[in-house]
Amino acid sequence: MDSSSHKFYPEHGFDSREHLETYFSNRPDMAFGEDSLKFPMECLHRVFSEGHIKGDLLIDISVGSFIHHLYTASGFFKQILVLKCSEQCIMELNRWINTRTGAFNWSHIMAYMKCLEVNSDLCQDKDMALKTAITKTVKCNIDKENITDPEVLPPADCVISVCMLETISKDQADYIKNLRNFIKLLKPEGYLILVGSLNTTYAMIGQDKIHFCKYDENFVRKVFTNEGFIIDHCAVHKRTSVSDLCDYEAILFIAAHREC
Repeated sequence: MDSSSHKFYPEHGFDSREHLETYFSNRPDMAFGEDSLKFPMECLHRVFSEGHIKGDLLIDISVGSFIHHLYTASGFFKQILVLKCSEQCIMELNRWINTRTGAFNWSHIMAYMKCLEVNSDLCQDKDMALKTAITKTVKCNIDKENITDPEVLPPADCVISVCMLETISKDQADYIKNLRNFIKLLKPEGYLILVGSLNTTYAMIGQDKIHFCKYDENFVRKVFTNEGFIIDHCAVHKRTSVSDLCDYEAILFIAAHREC
């Protein structure tokens, strides 16, 4: 890791609500709307709308407890399984799924959805559709070969991961190892979608400086190719936010399928 002062997410965790408020909320001082909210949603809406990526099962393995990236996906898969590294993230997510008091408010996402959907009236049903589609949340352990051990999940038509690999990997070799474990969750012909932050070393969550594995676009492209994937979509969104909370240079979106 880059610095001994940085906390490592799999070992130390972080405050999942603080993470949501800092990087995904609608509060006036939230600087990351274009980068962490709009760009991933636009990319996902585009690739799913093409109609090639769909099926029975989507597995999401993303850092924290955010769900905005799954709104469009819920219309193309019969069920969604969500994997989380920490019990706190699971509790935060389940609070929203079950519409409990104190759940994080995602209503601001509907404004983004209305800009993306041809029929904006359908956006009213997106919230409940996603809650219904998420049939299970599962605790995962990245140190095990089967990260959901002892549970064995059915192979997925698609795996989505947002900023998980950089937060659970100490270095680039670790990144490759963890990516291979994610790939094991897929059907042979399955799709892998990654959203990541380029050339990042840390993110502040409250008073904690969380370690990020630093990598660039060429590294990810090479890893995908070496693992037998064909990249169907790749987009890089240069940073627009002005904040010292995180030092990323750009957001990367990649959708790829494996050669059978």
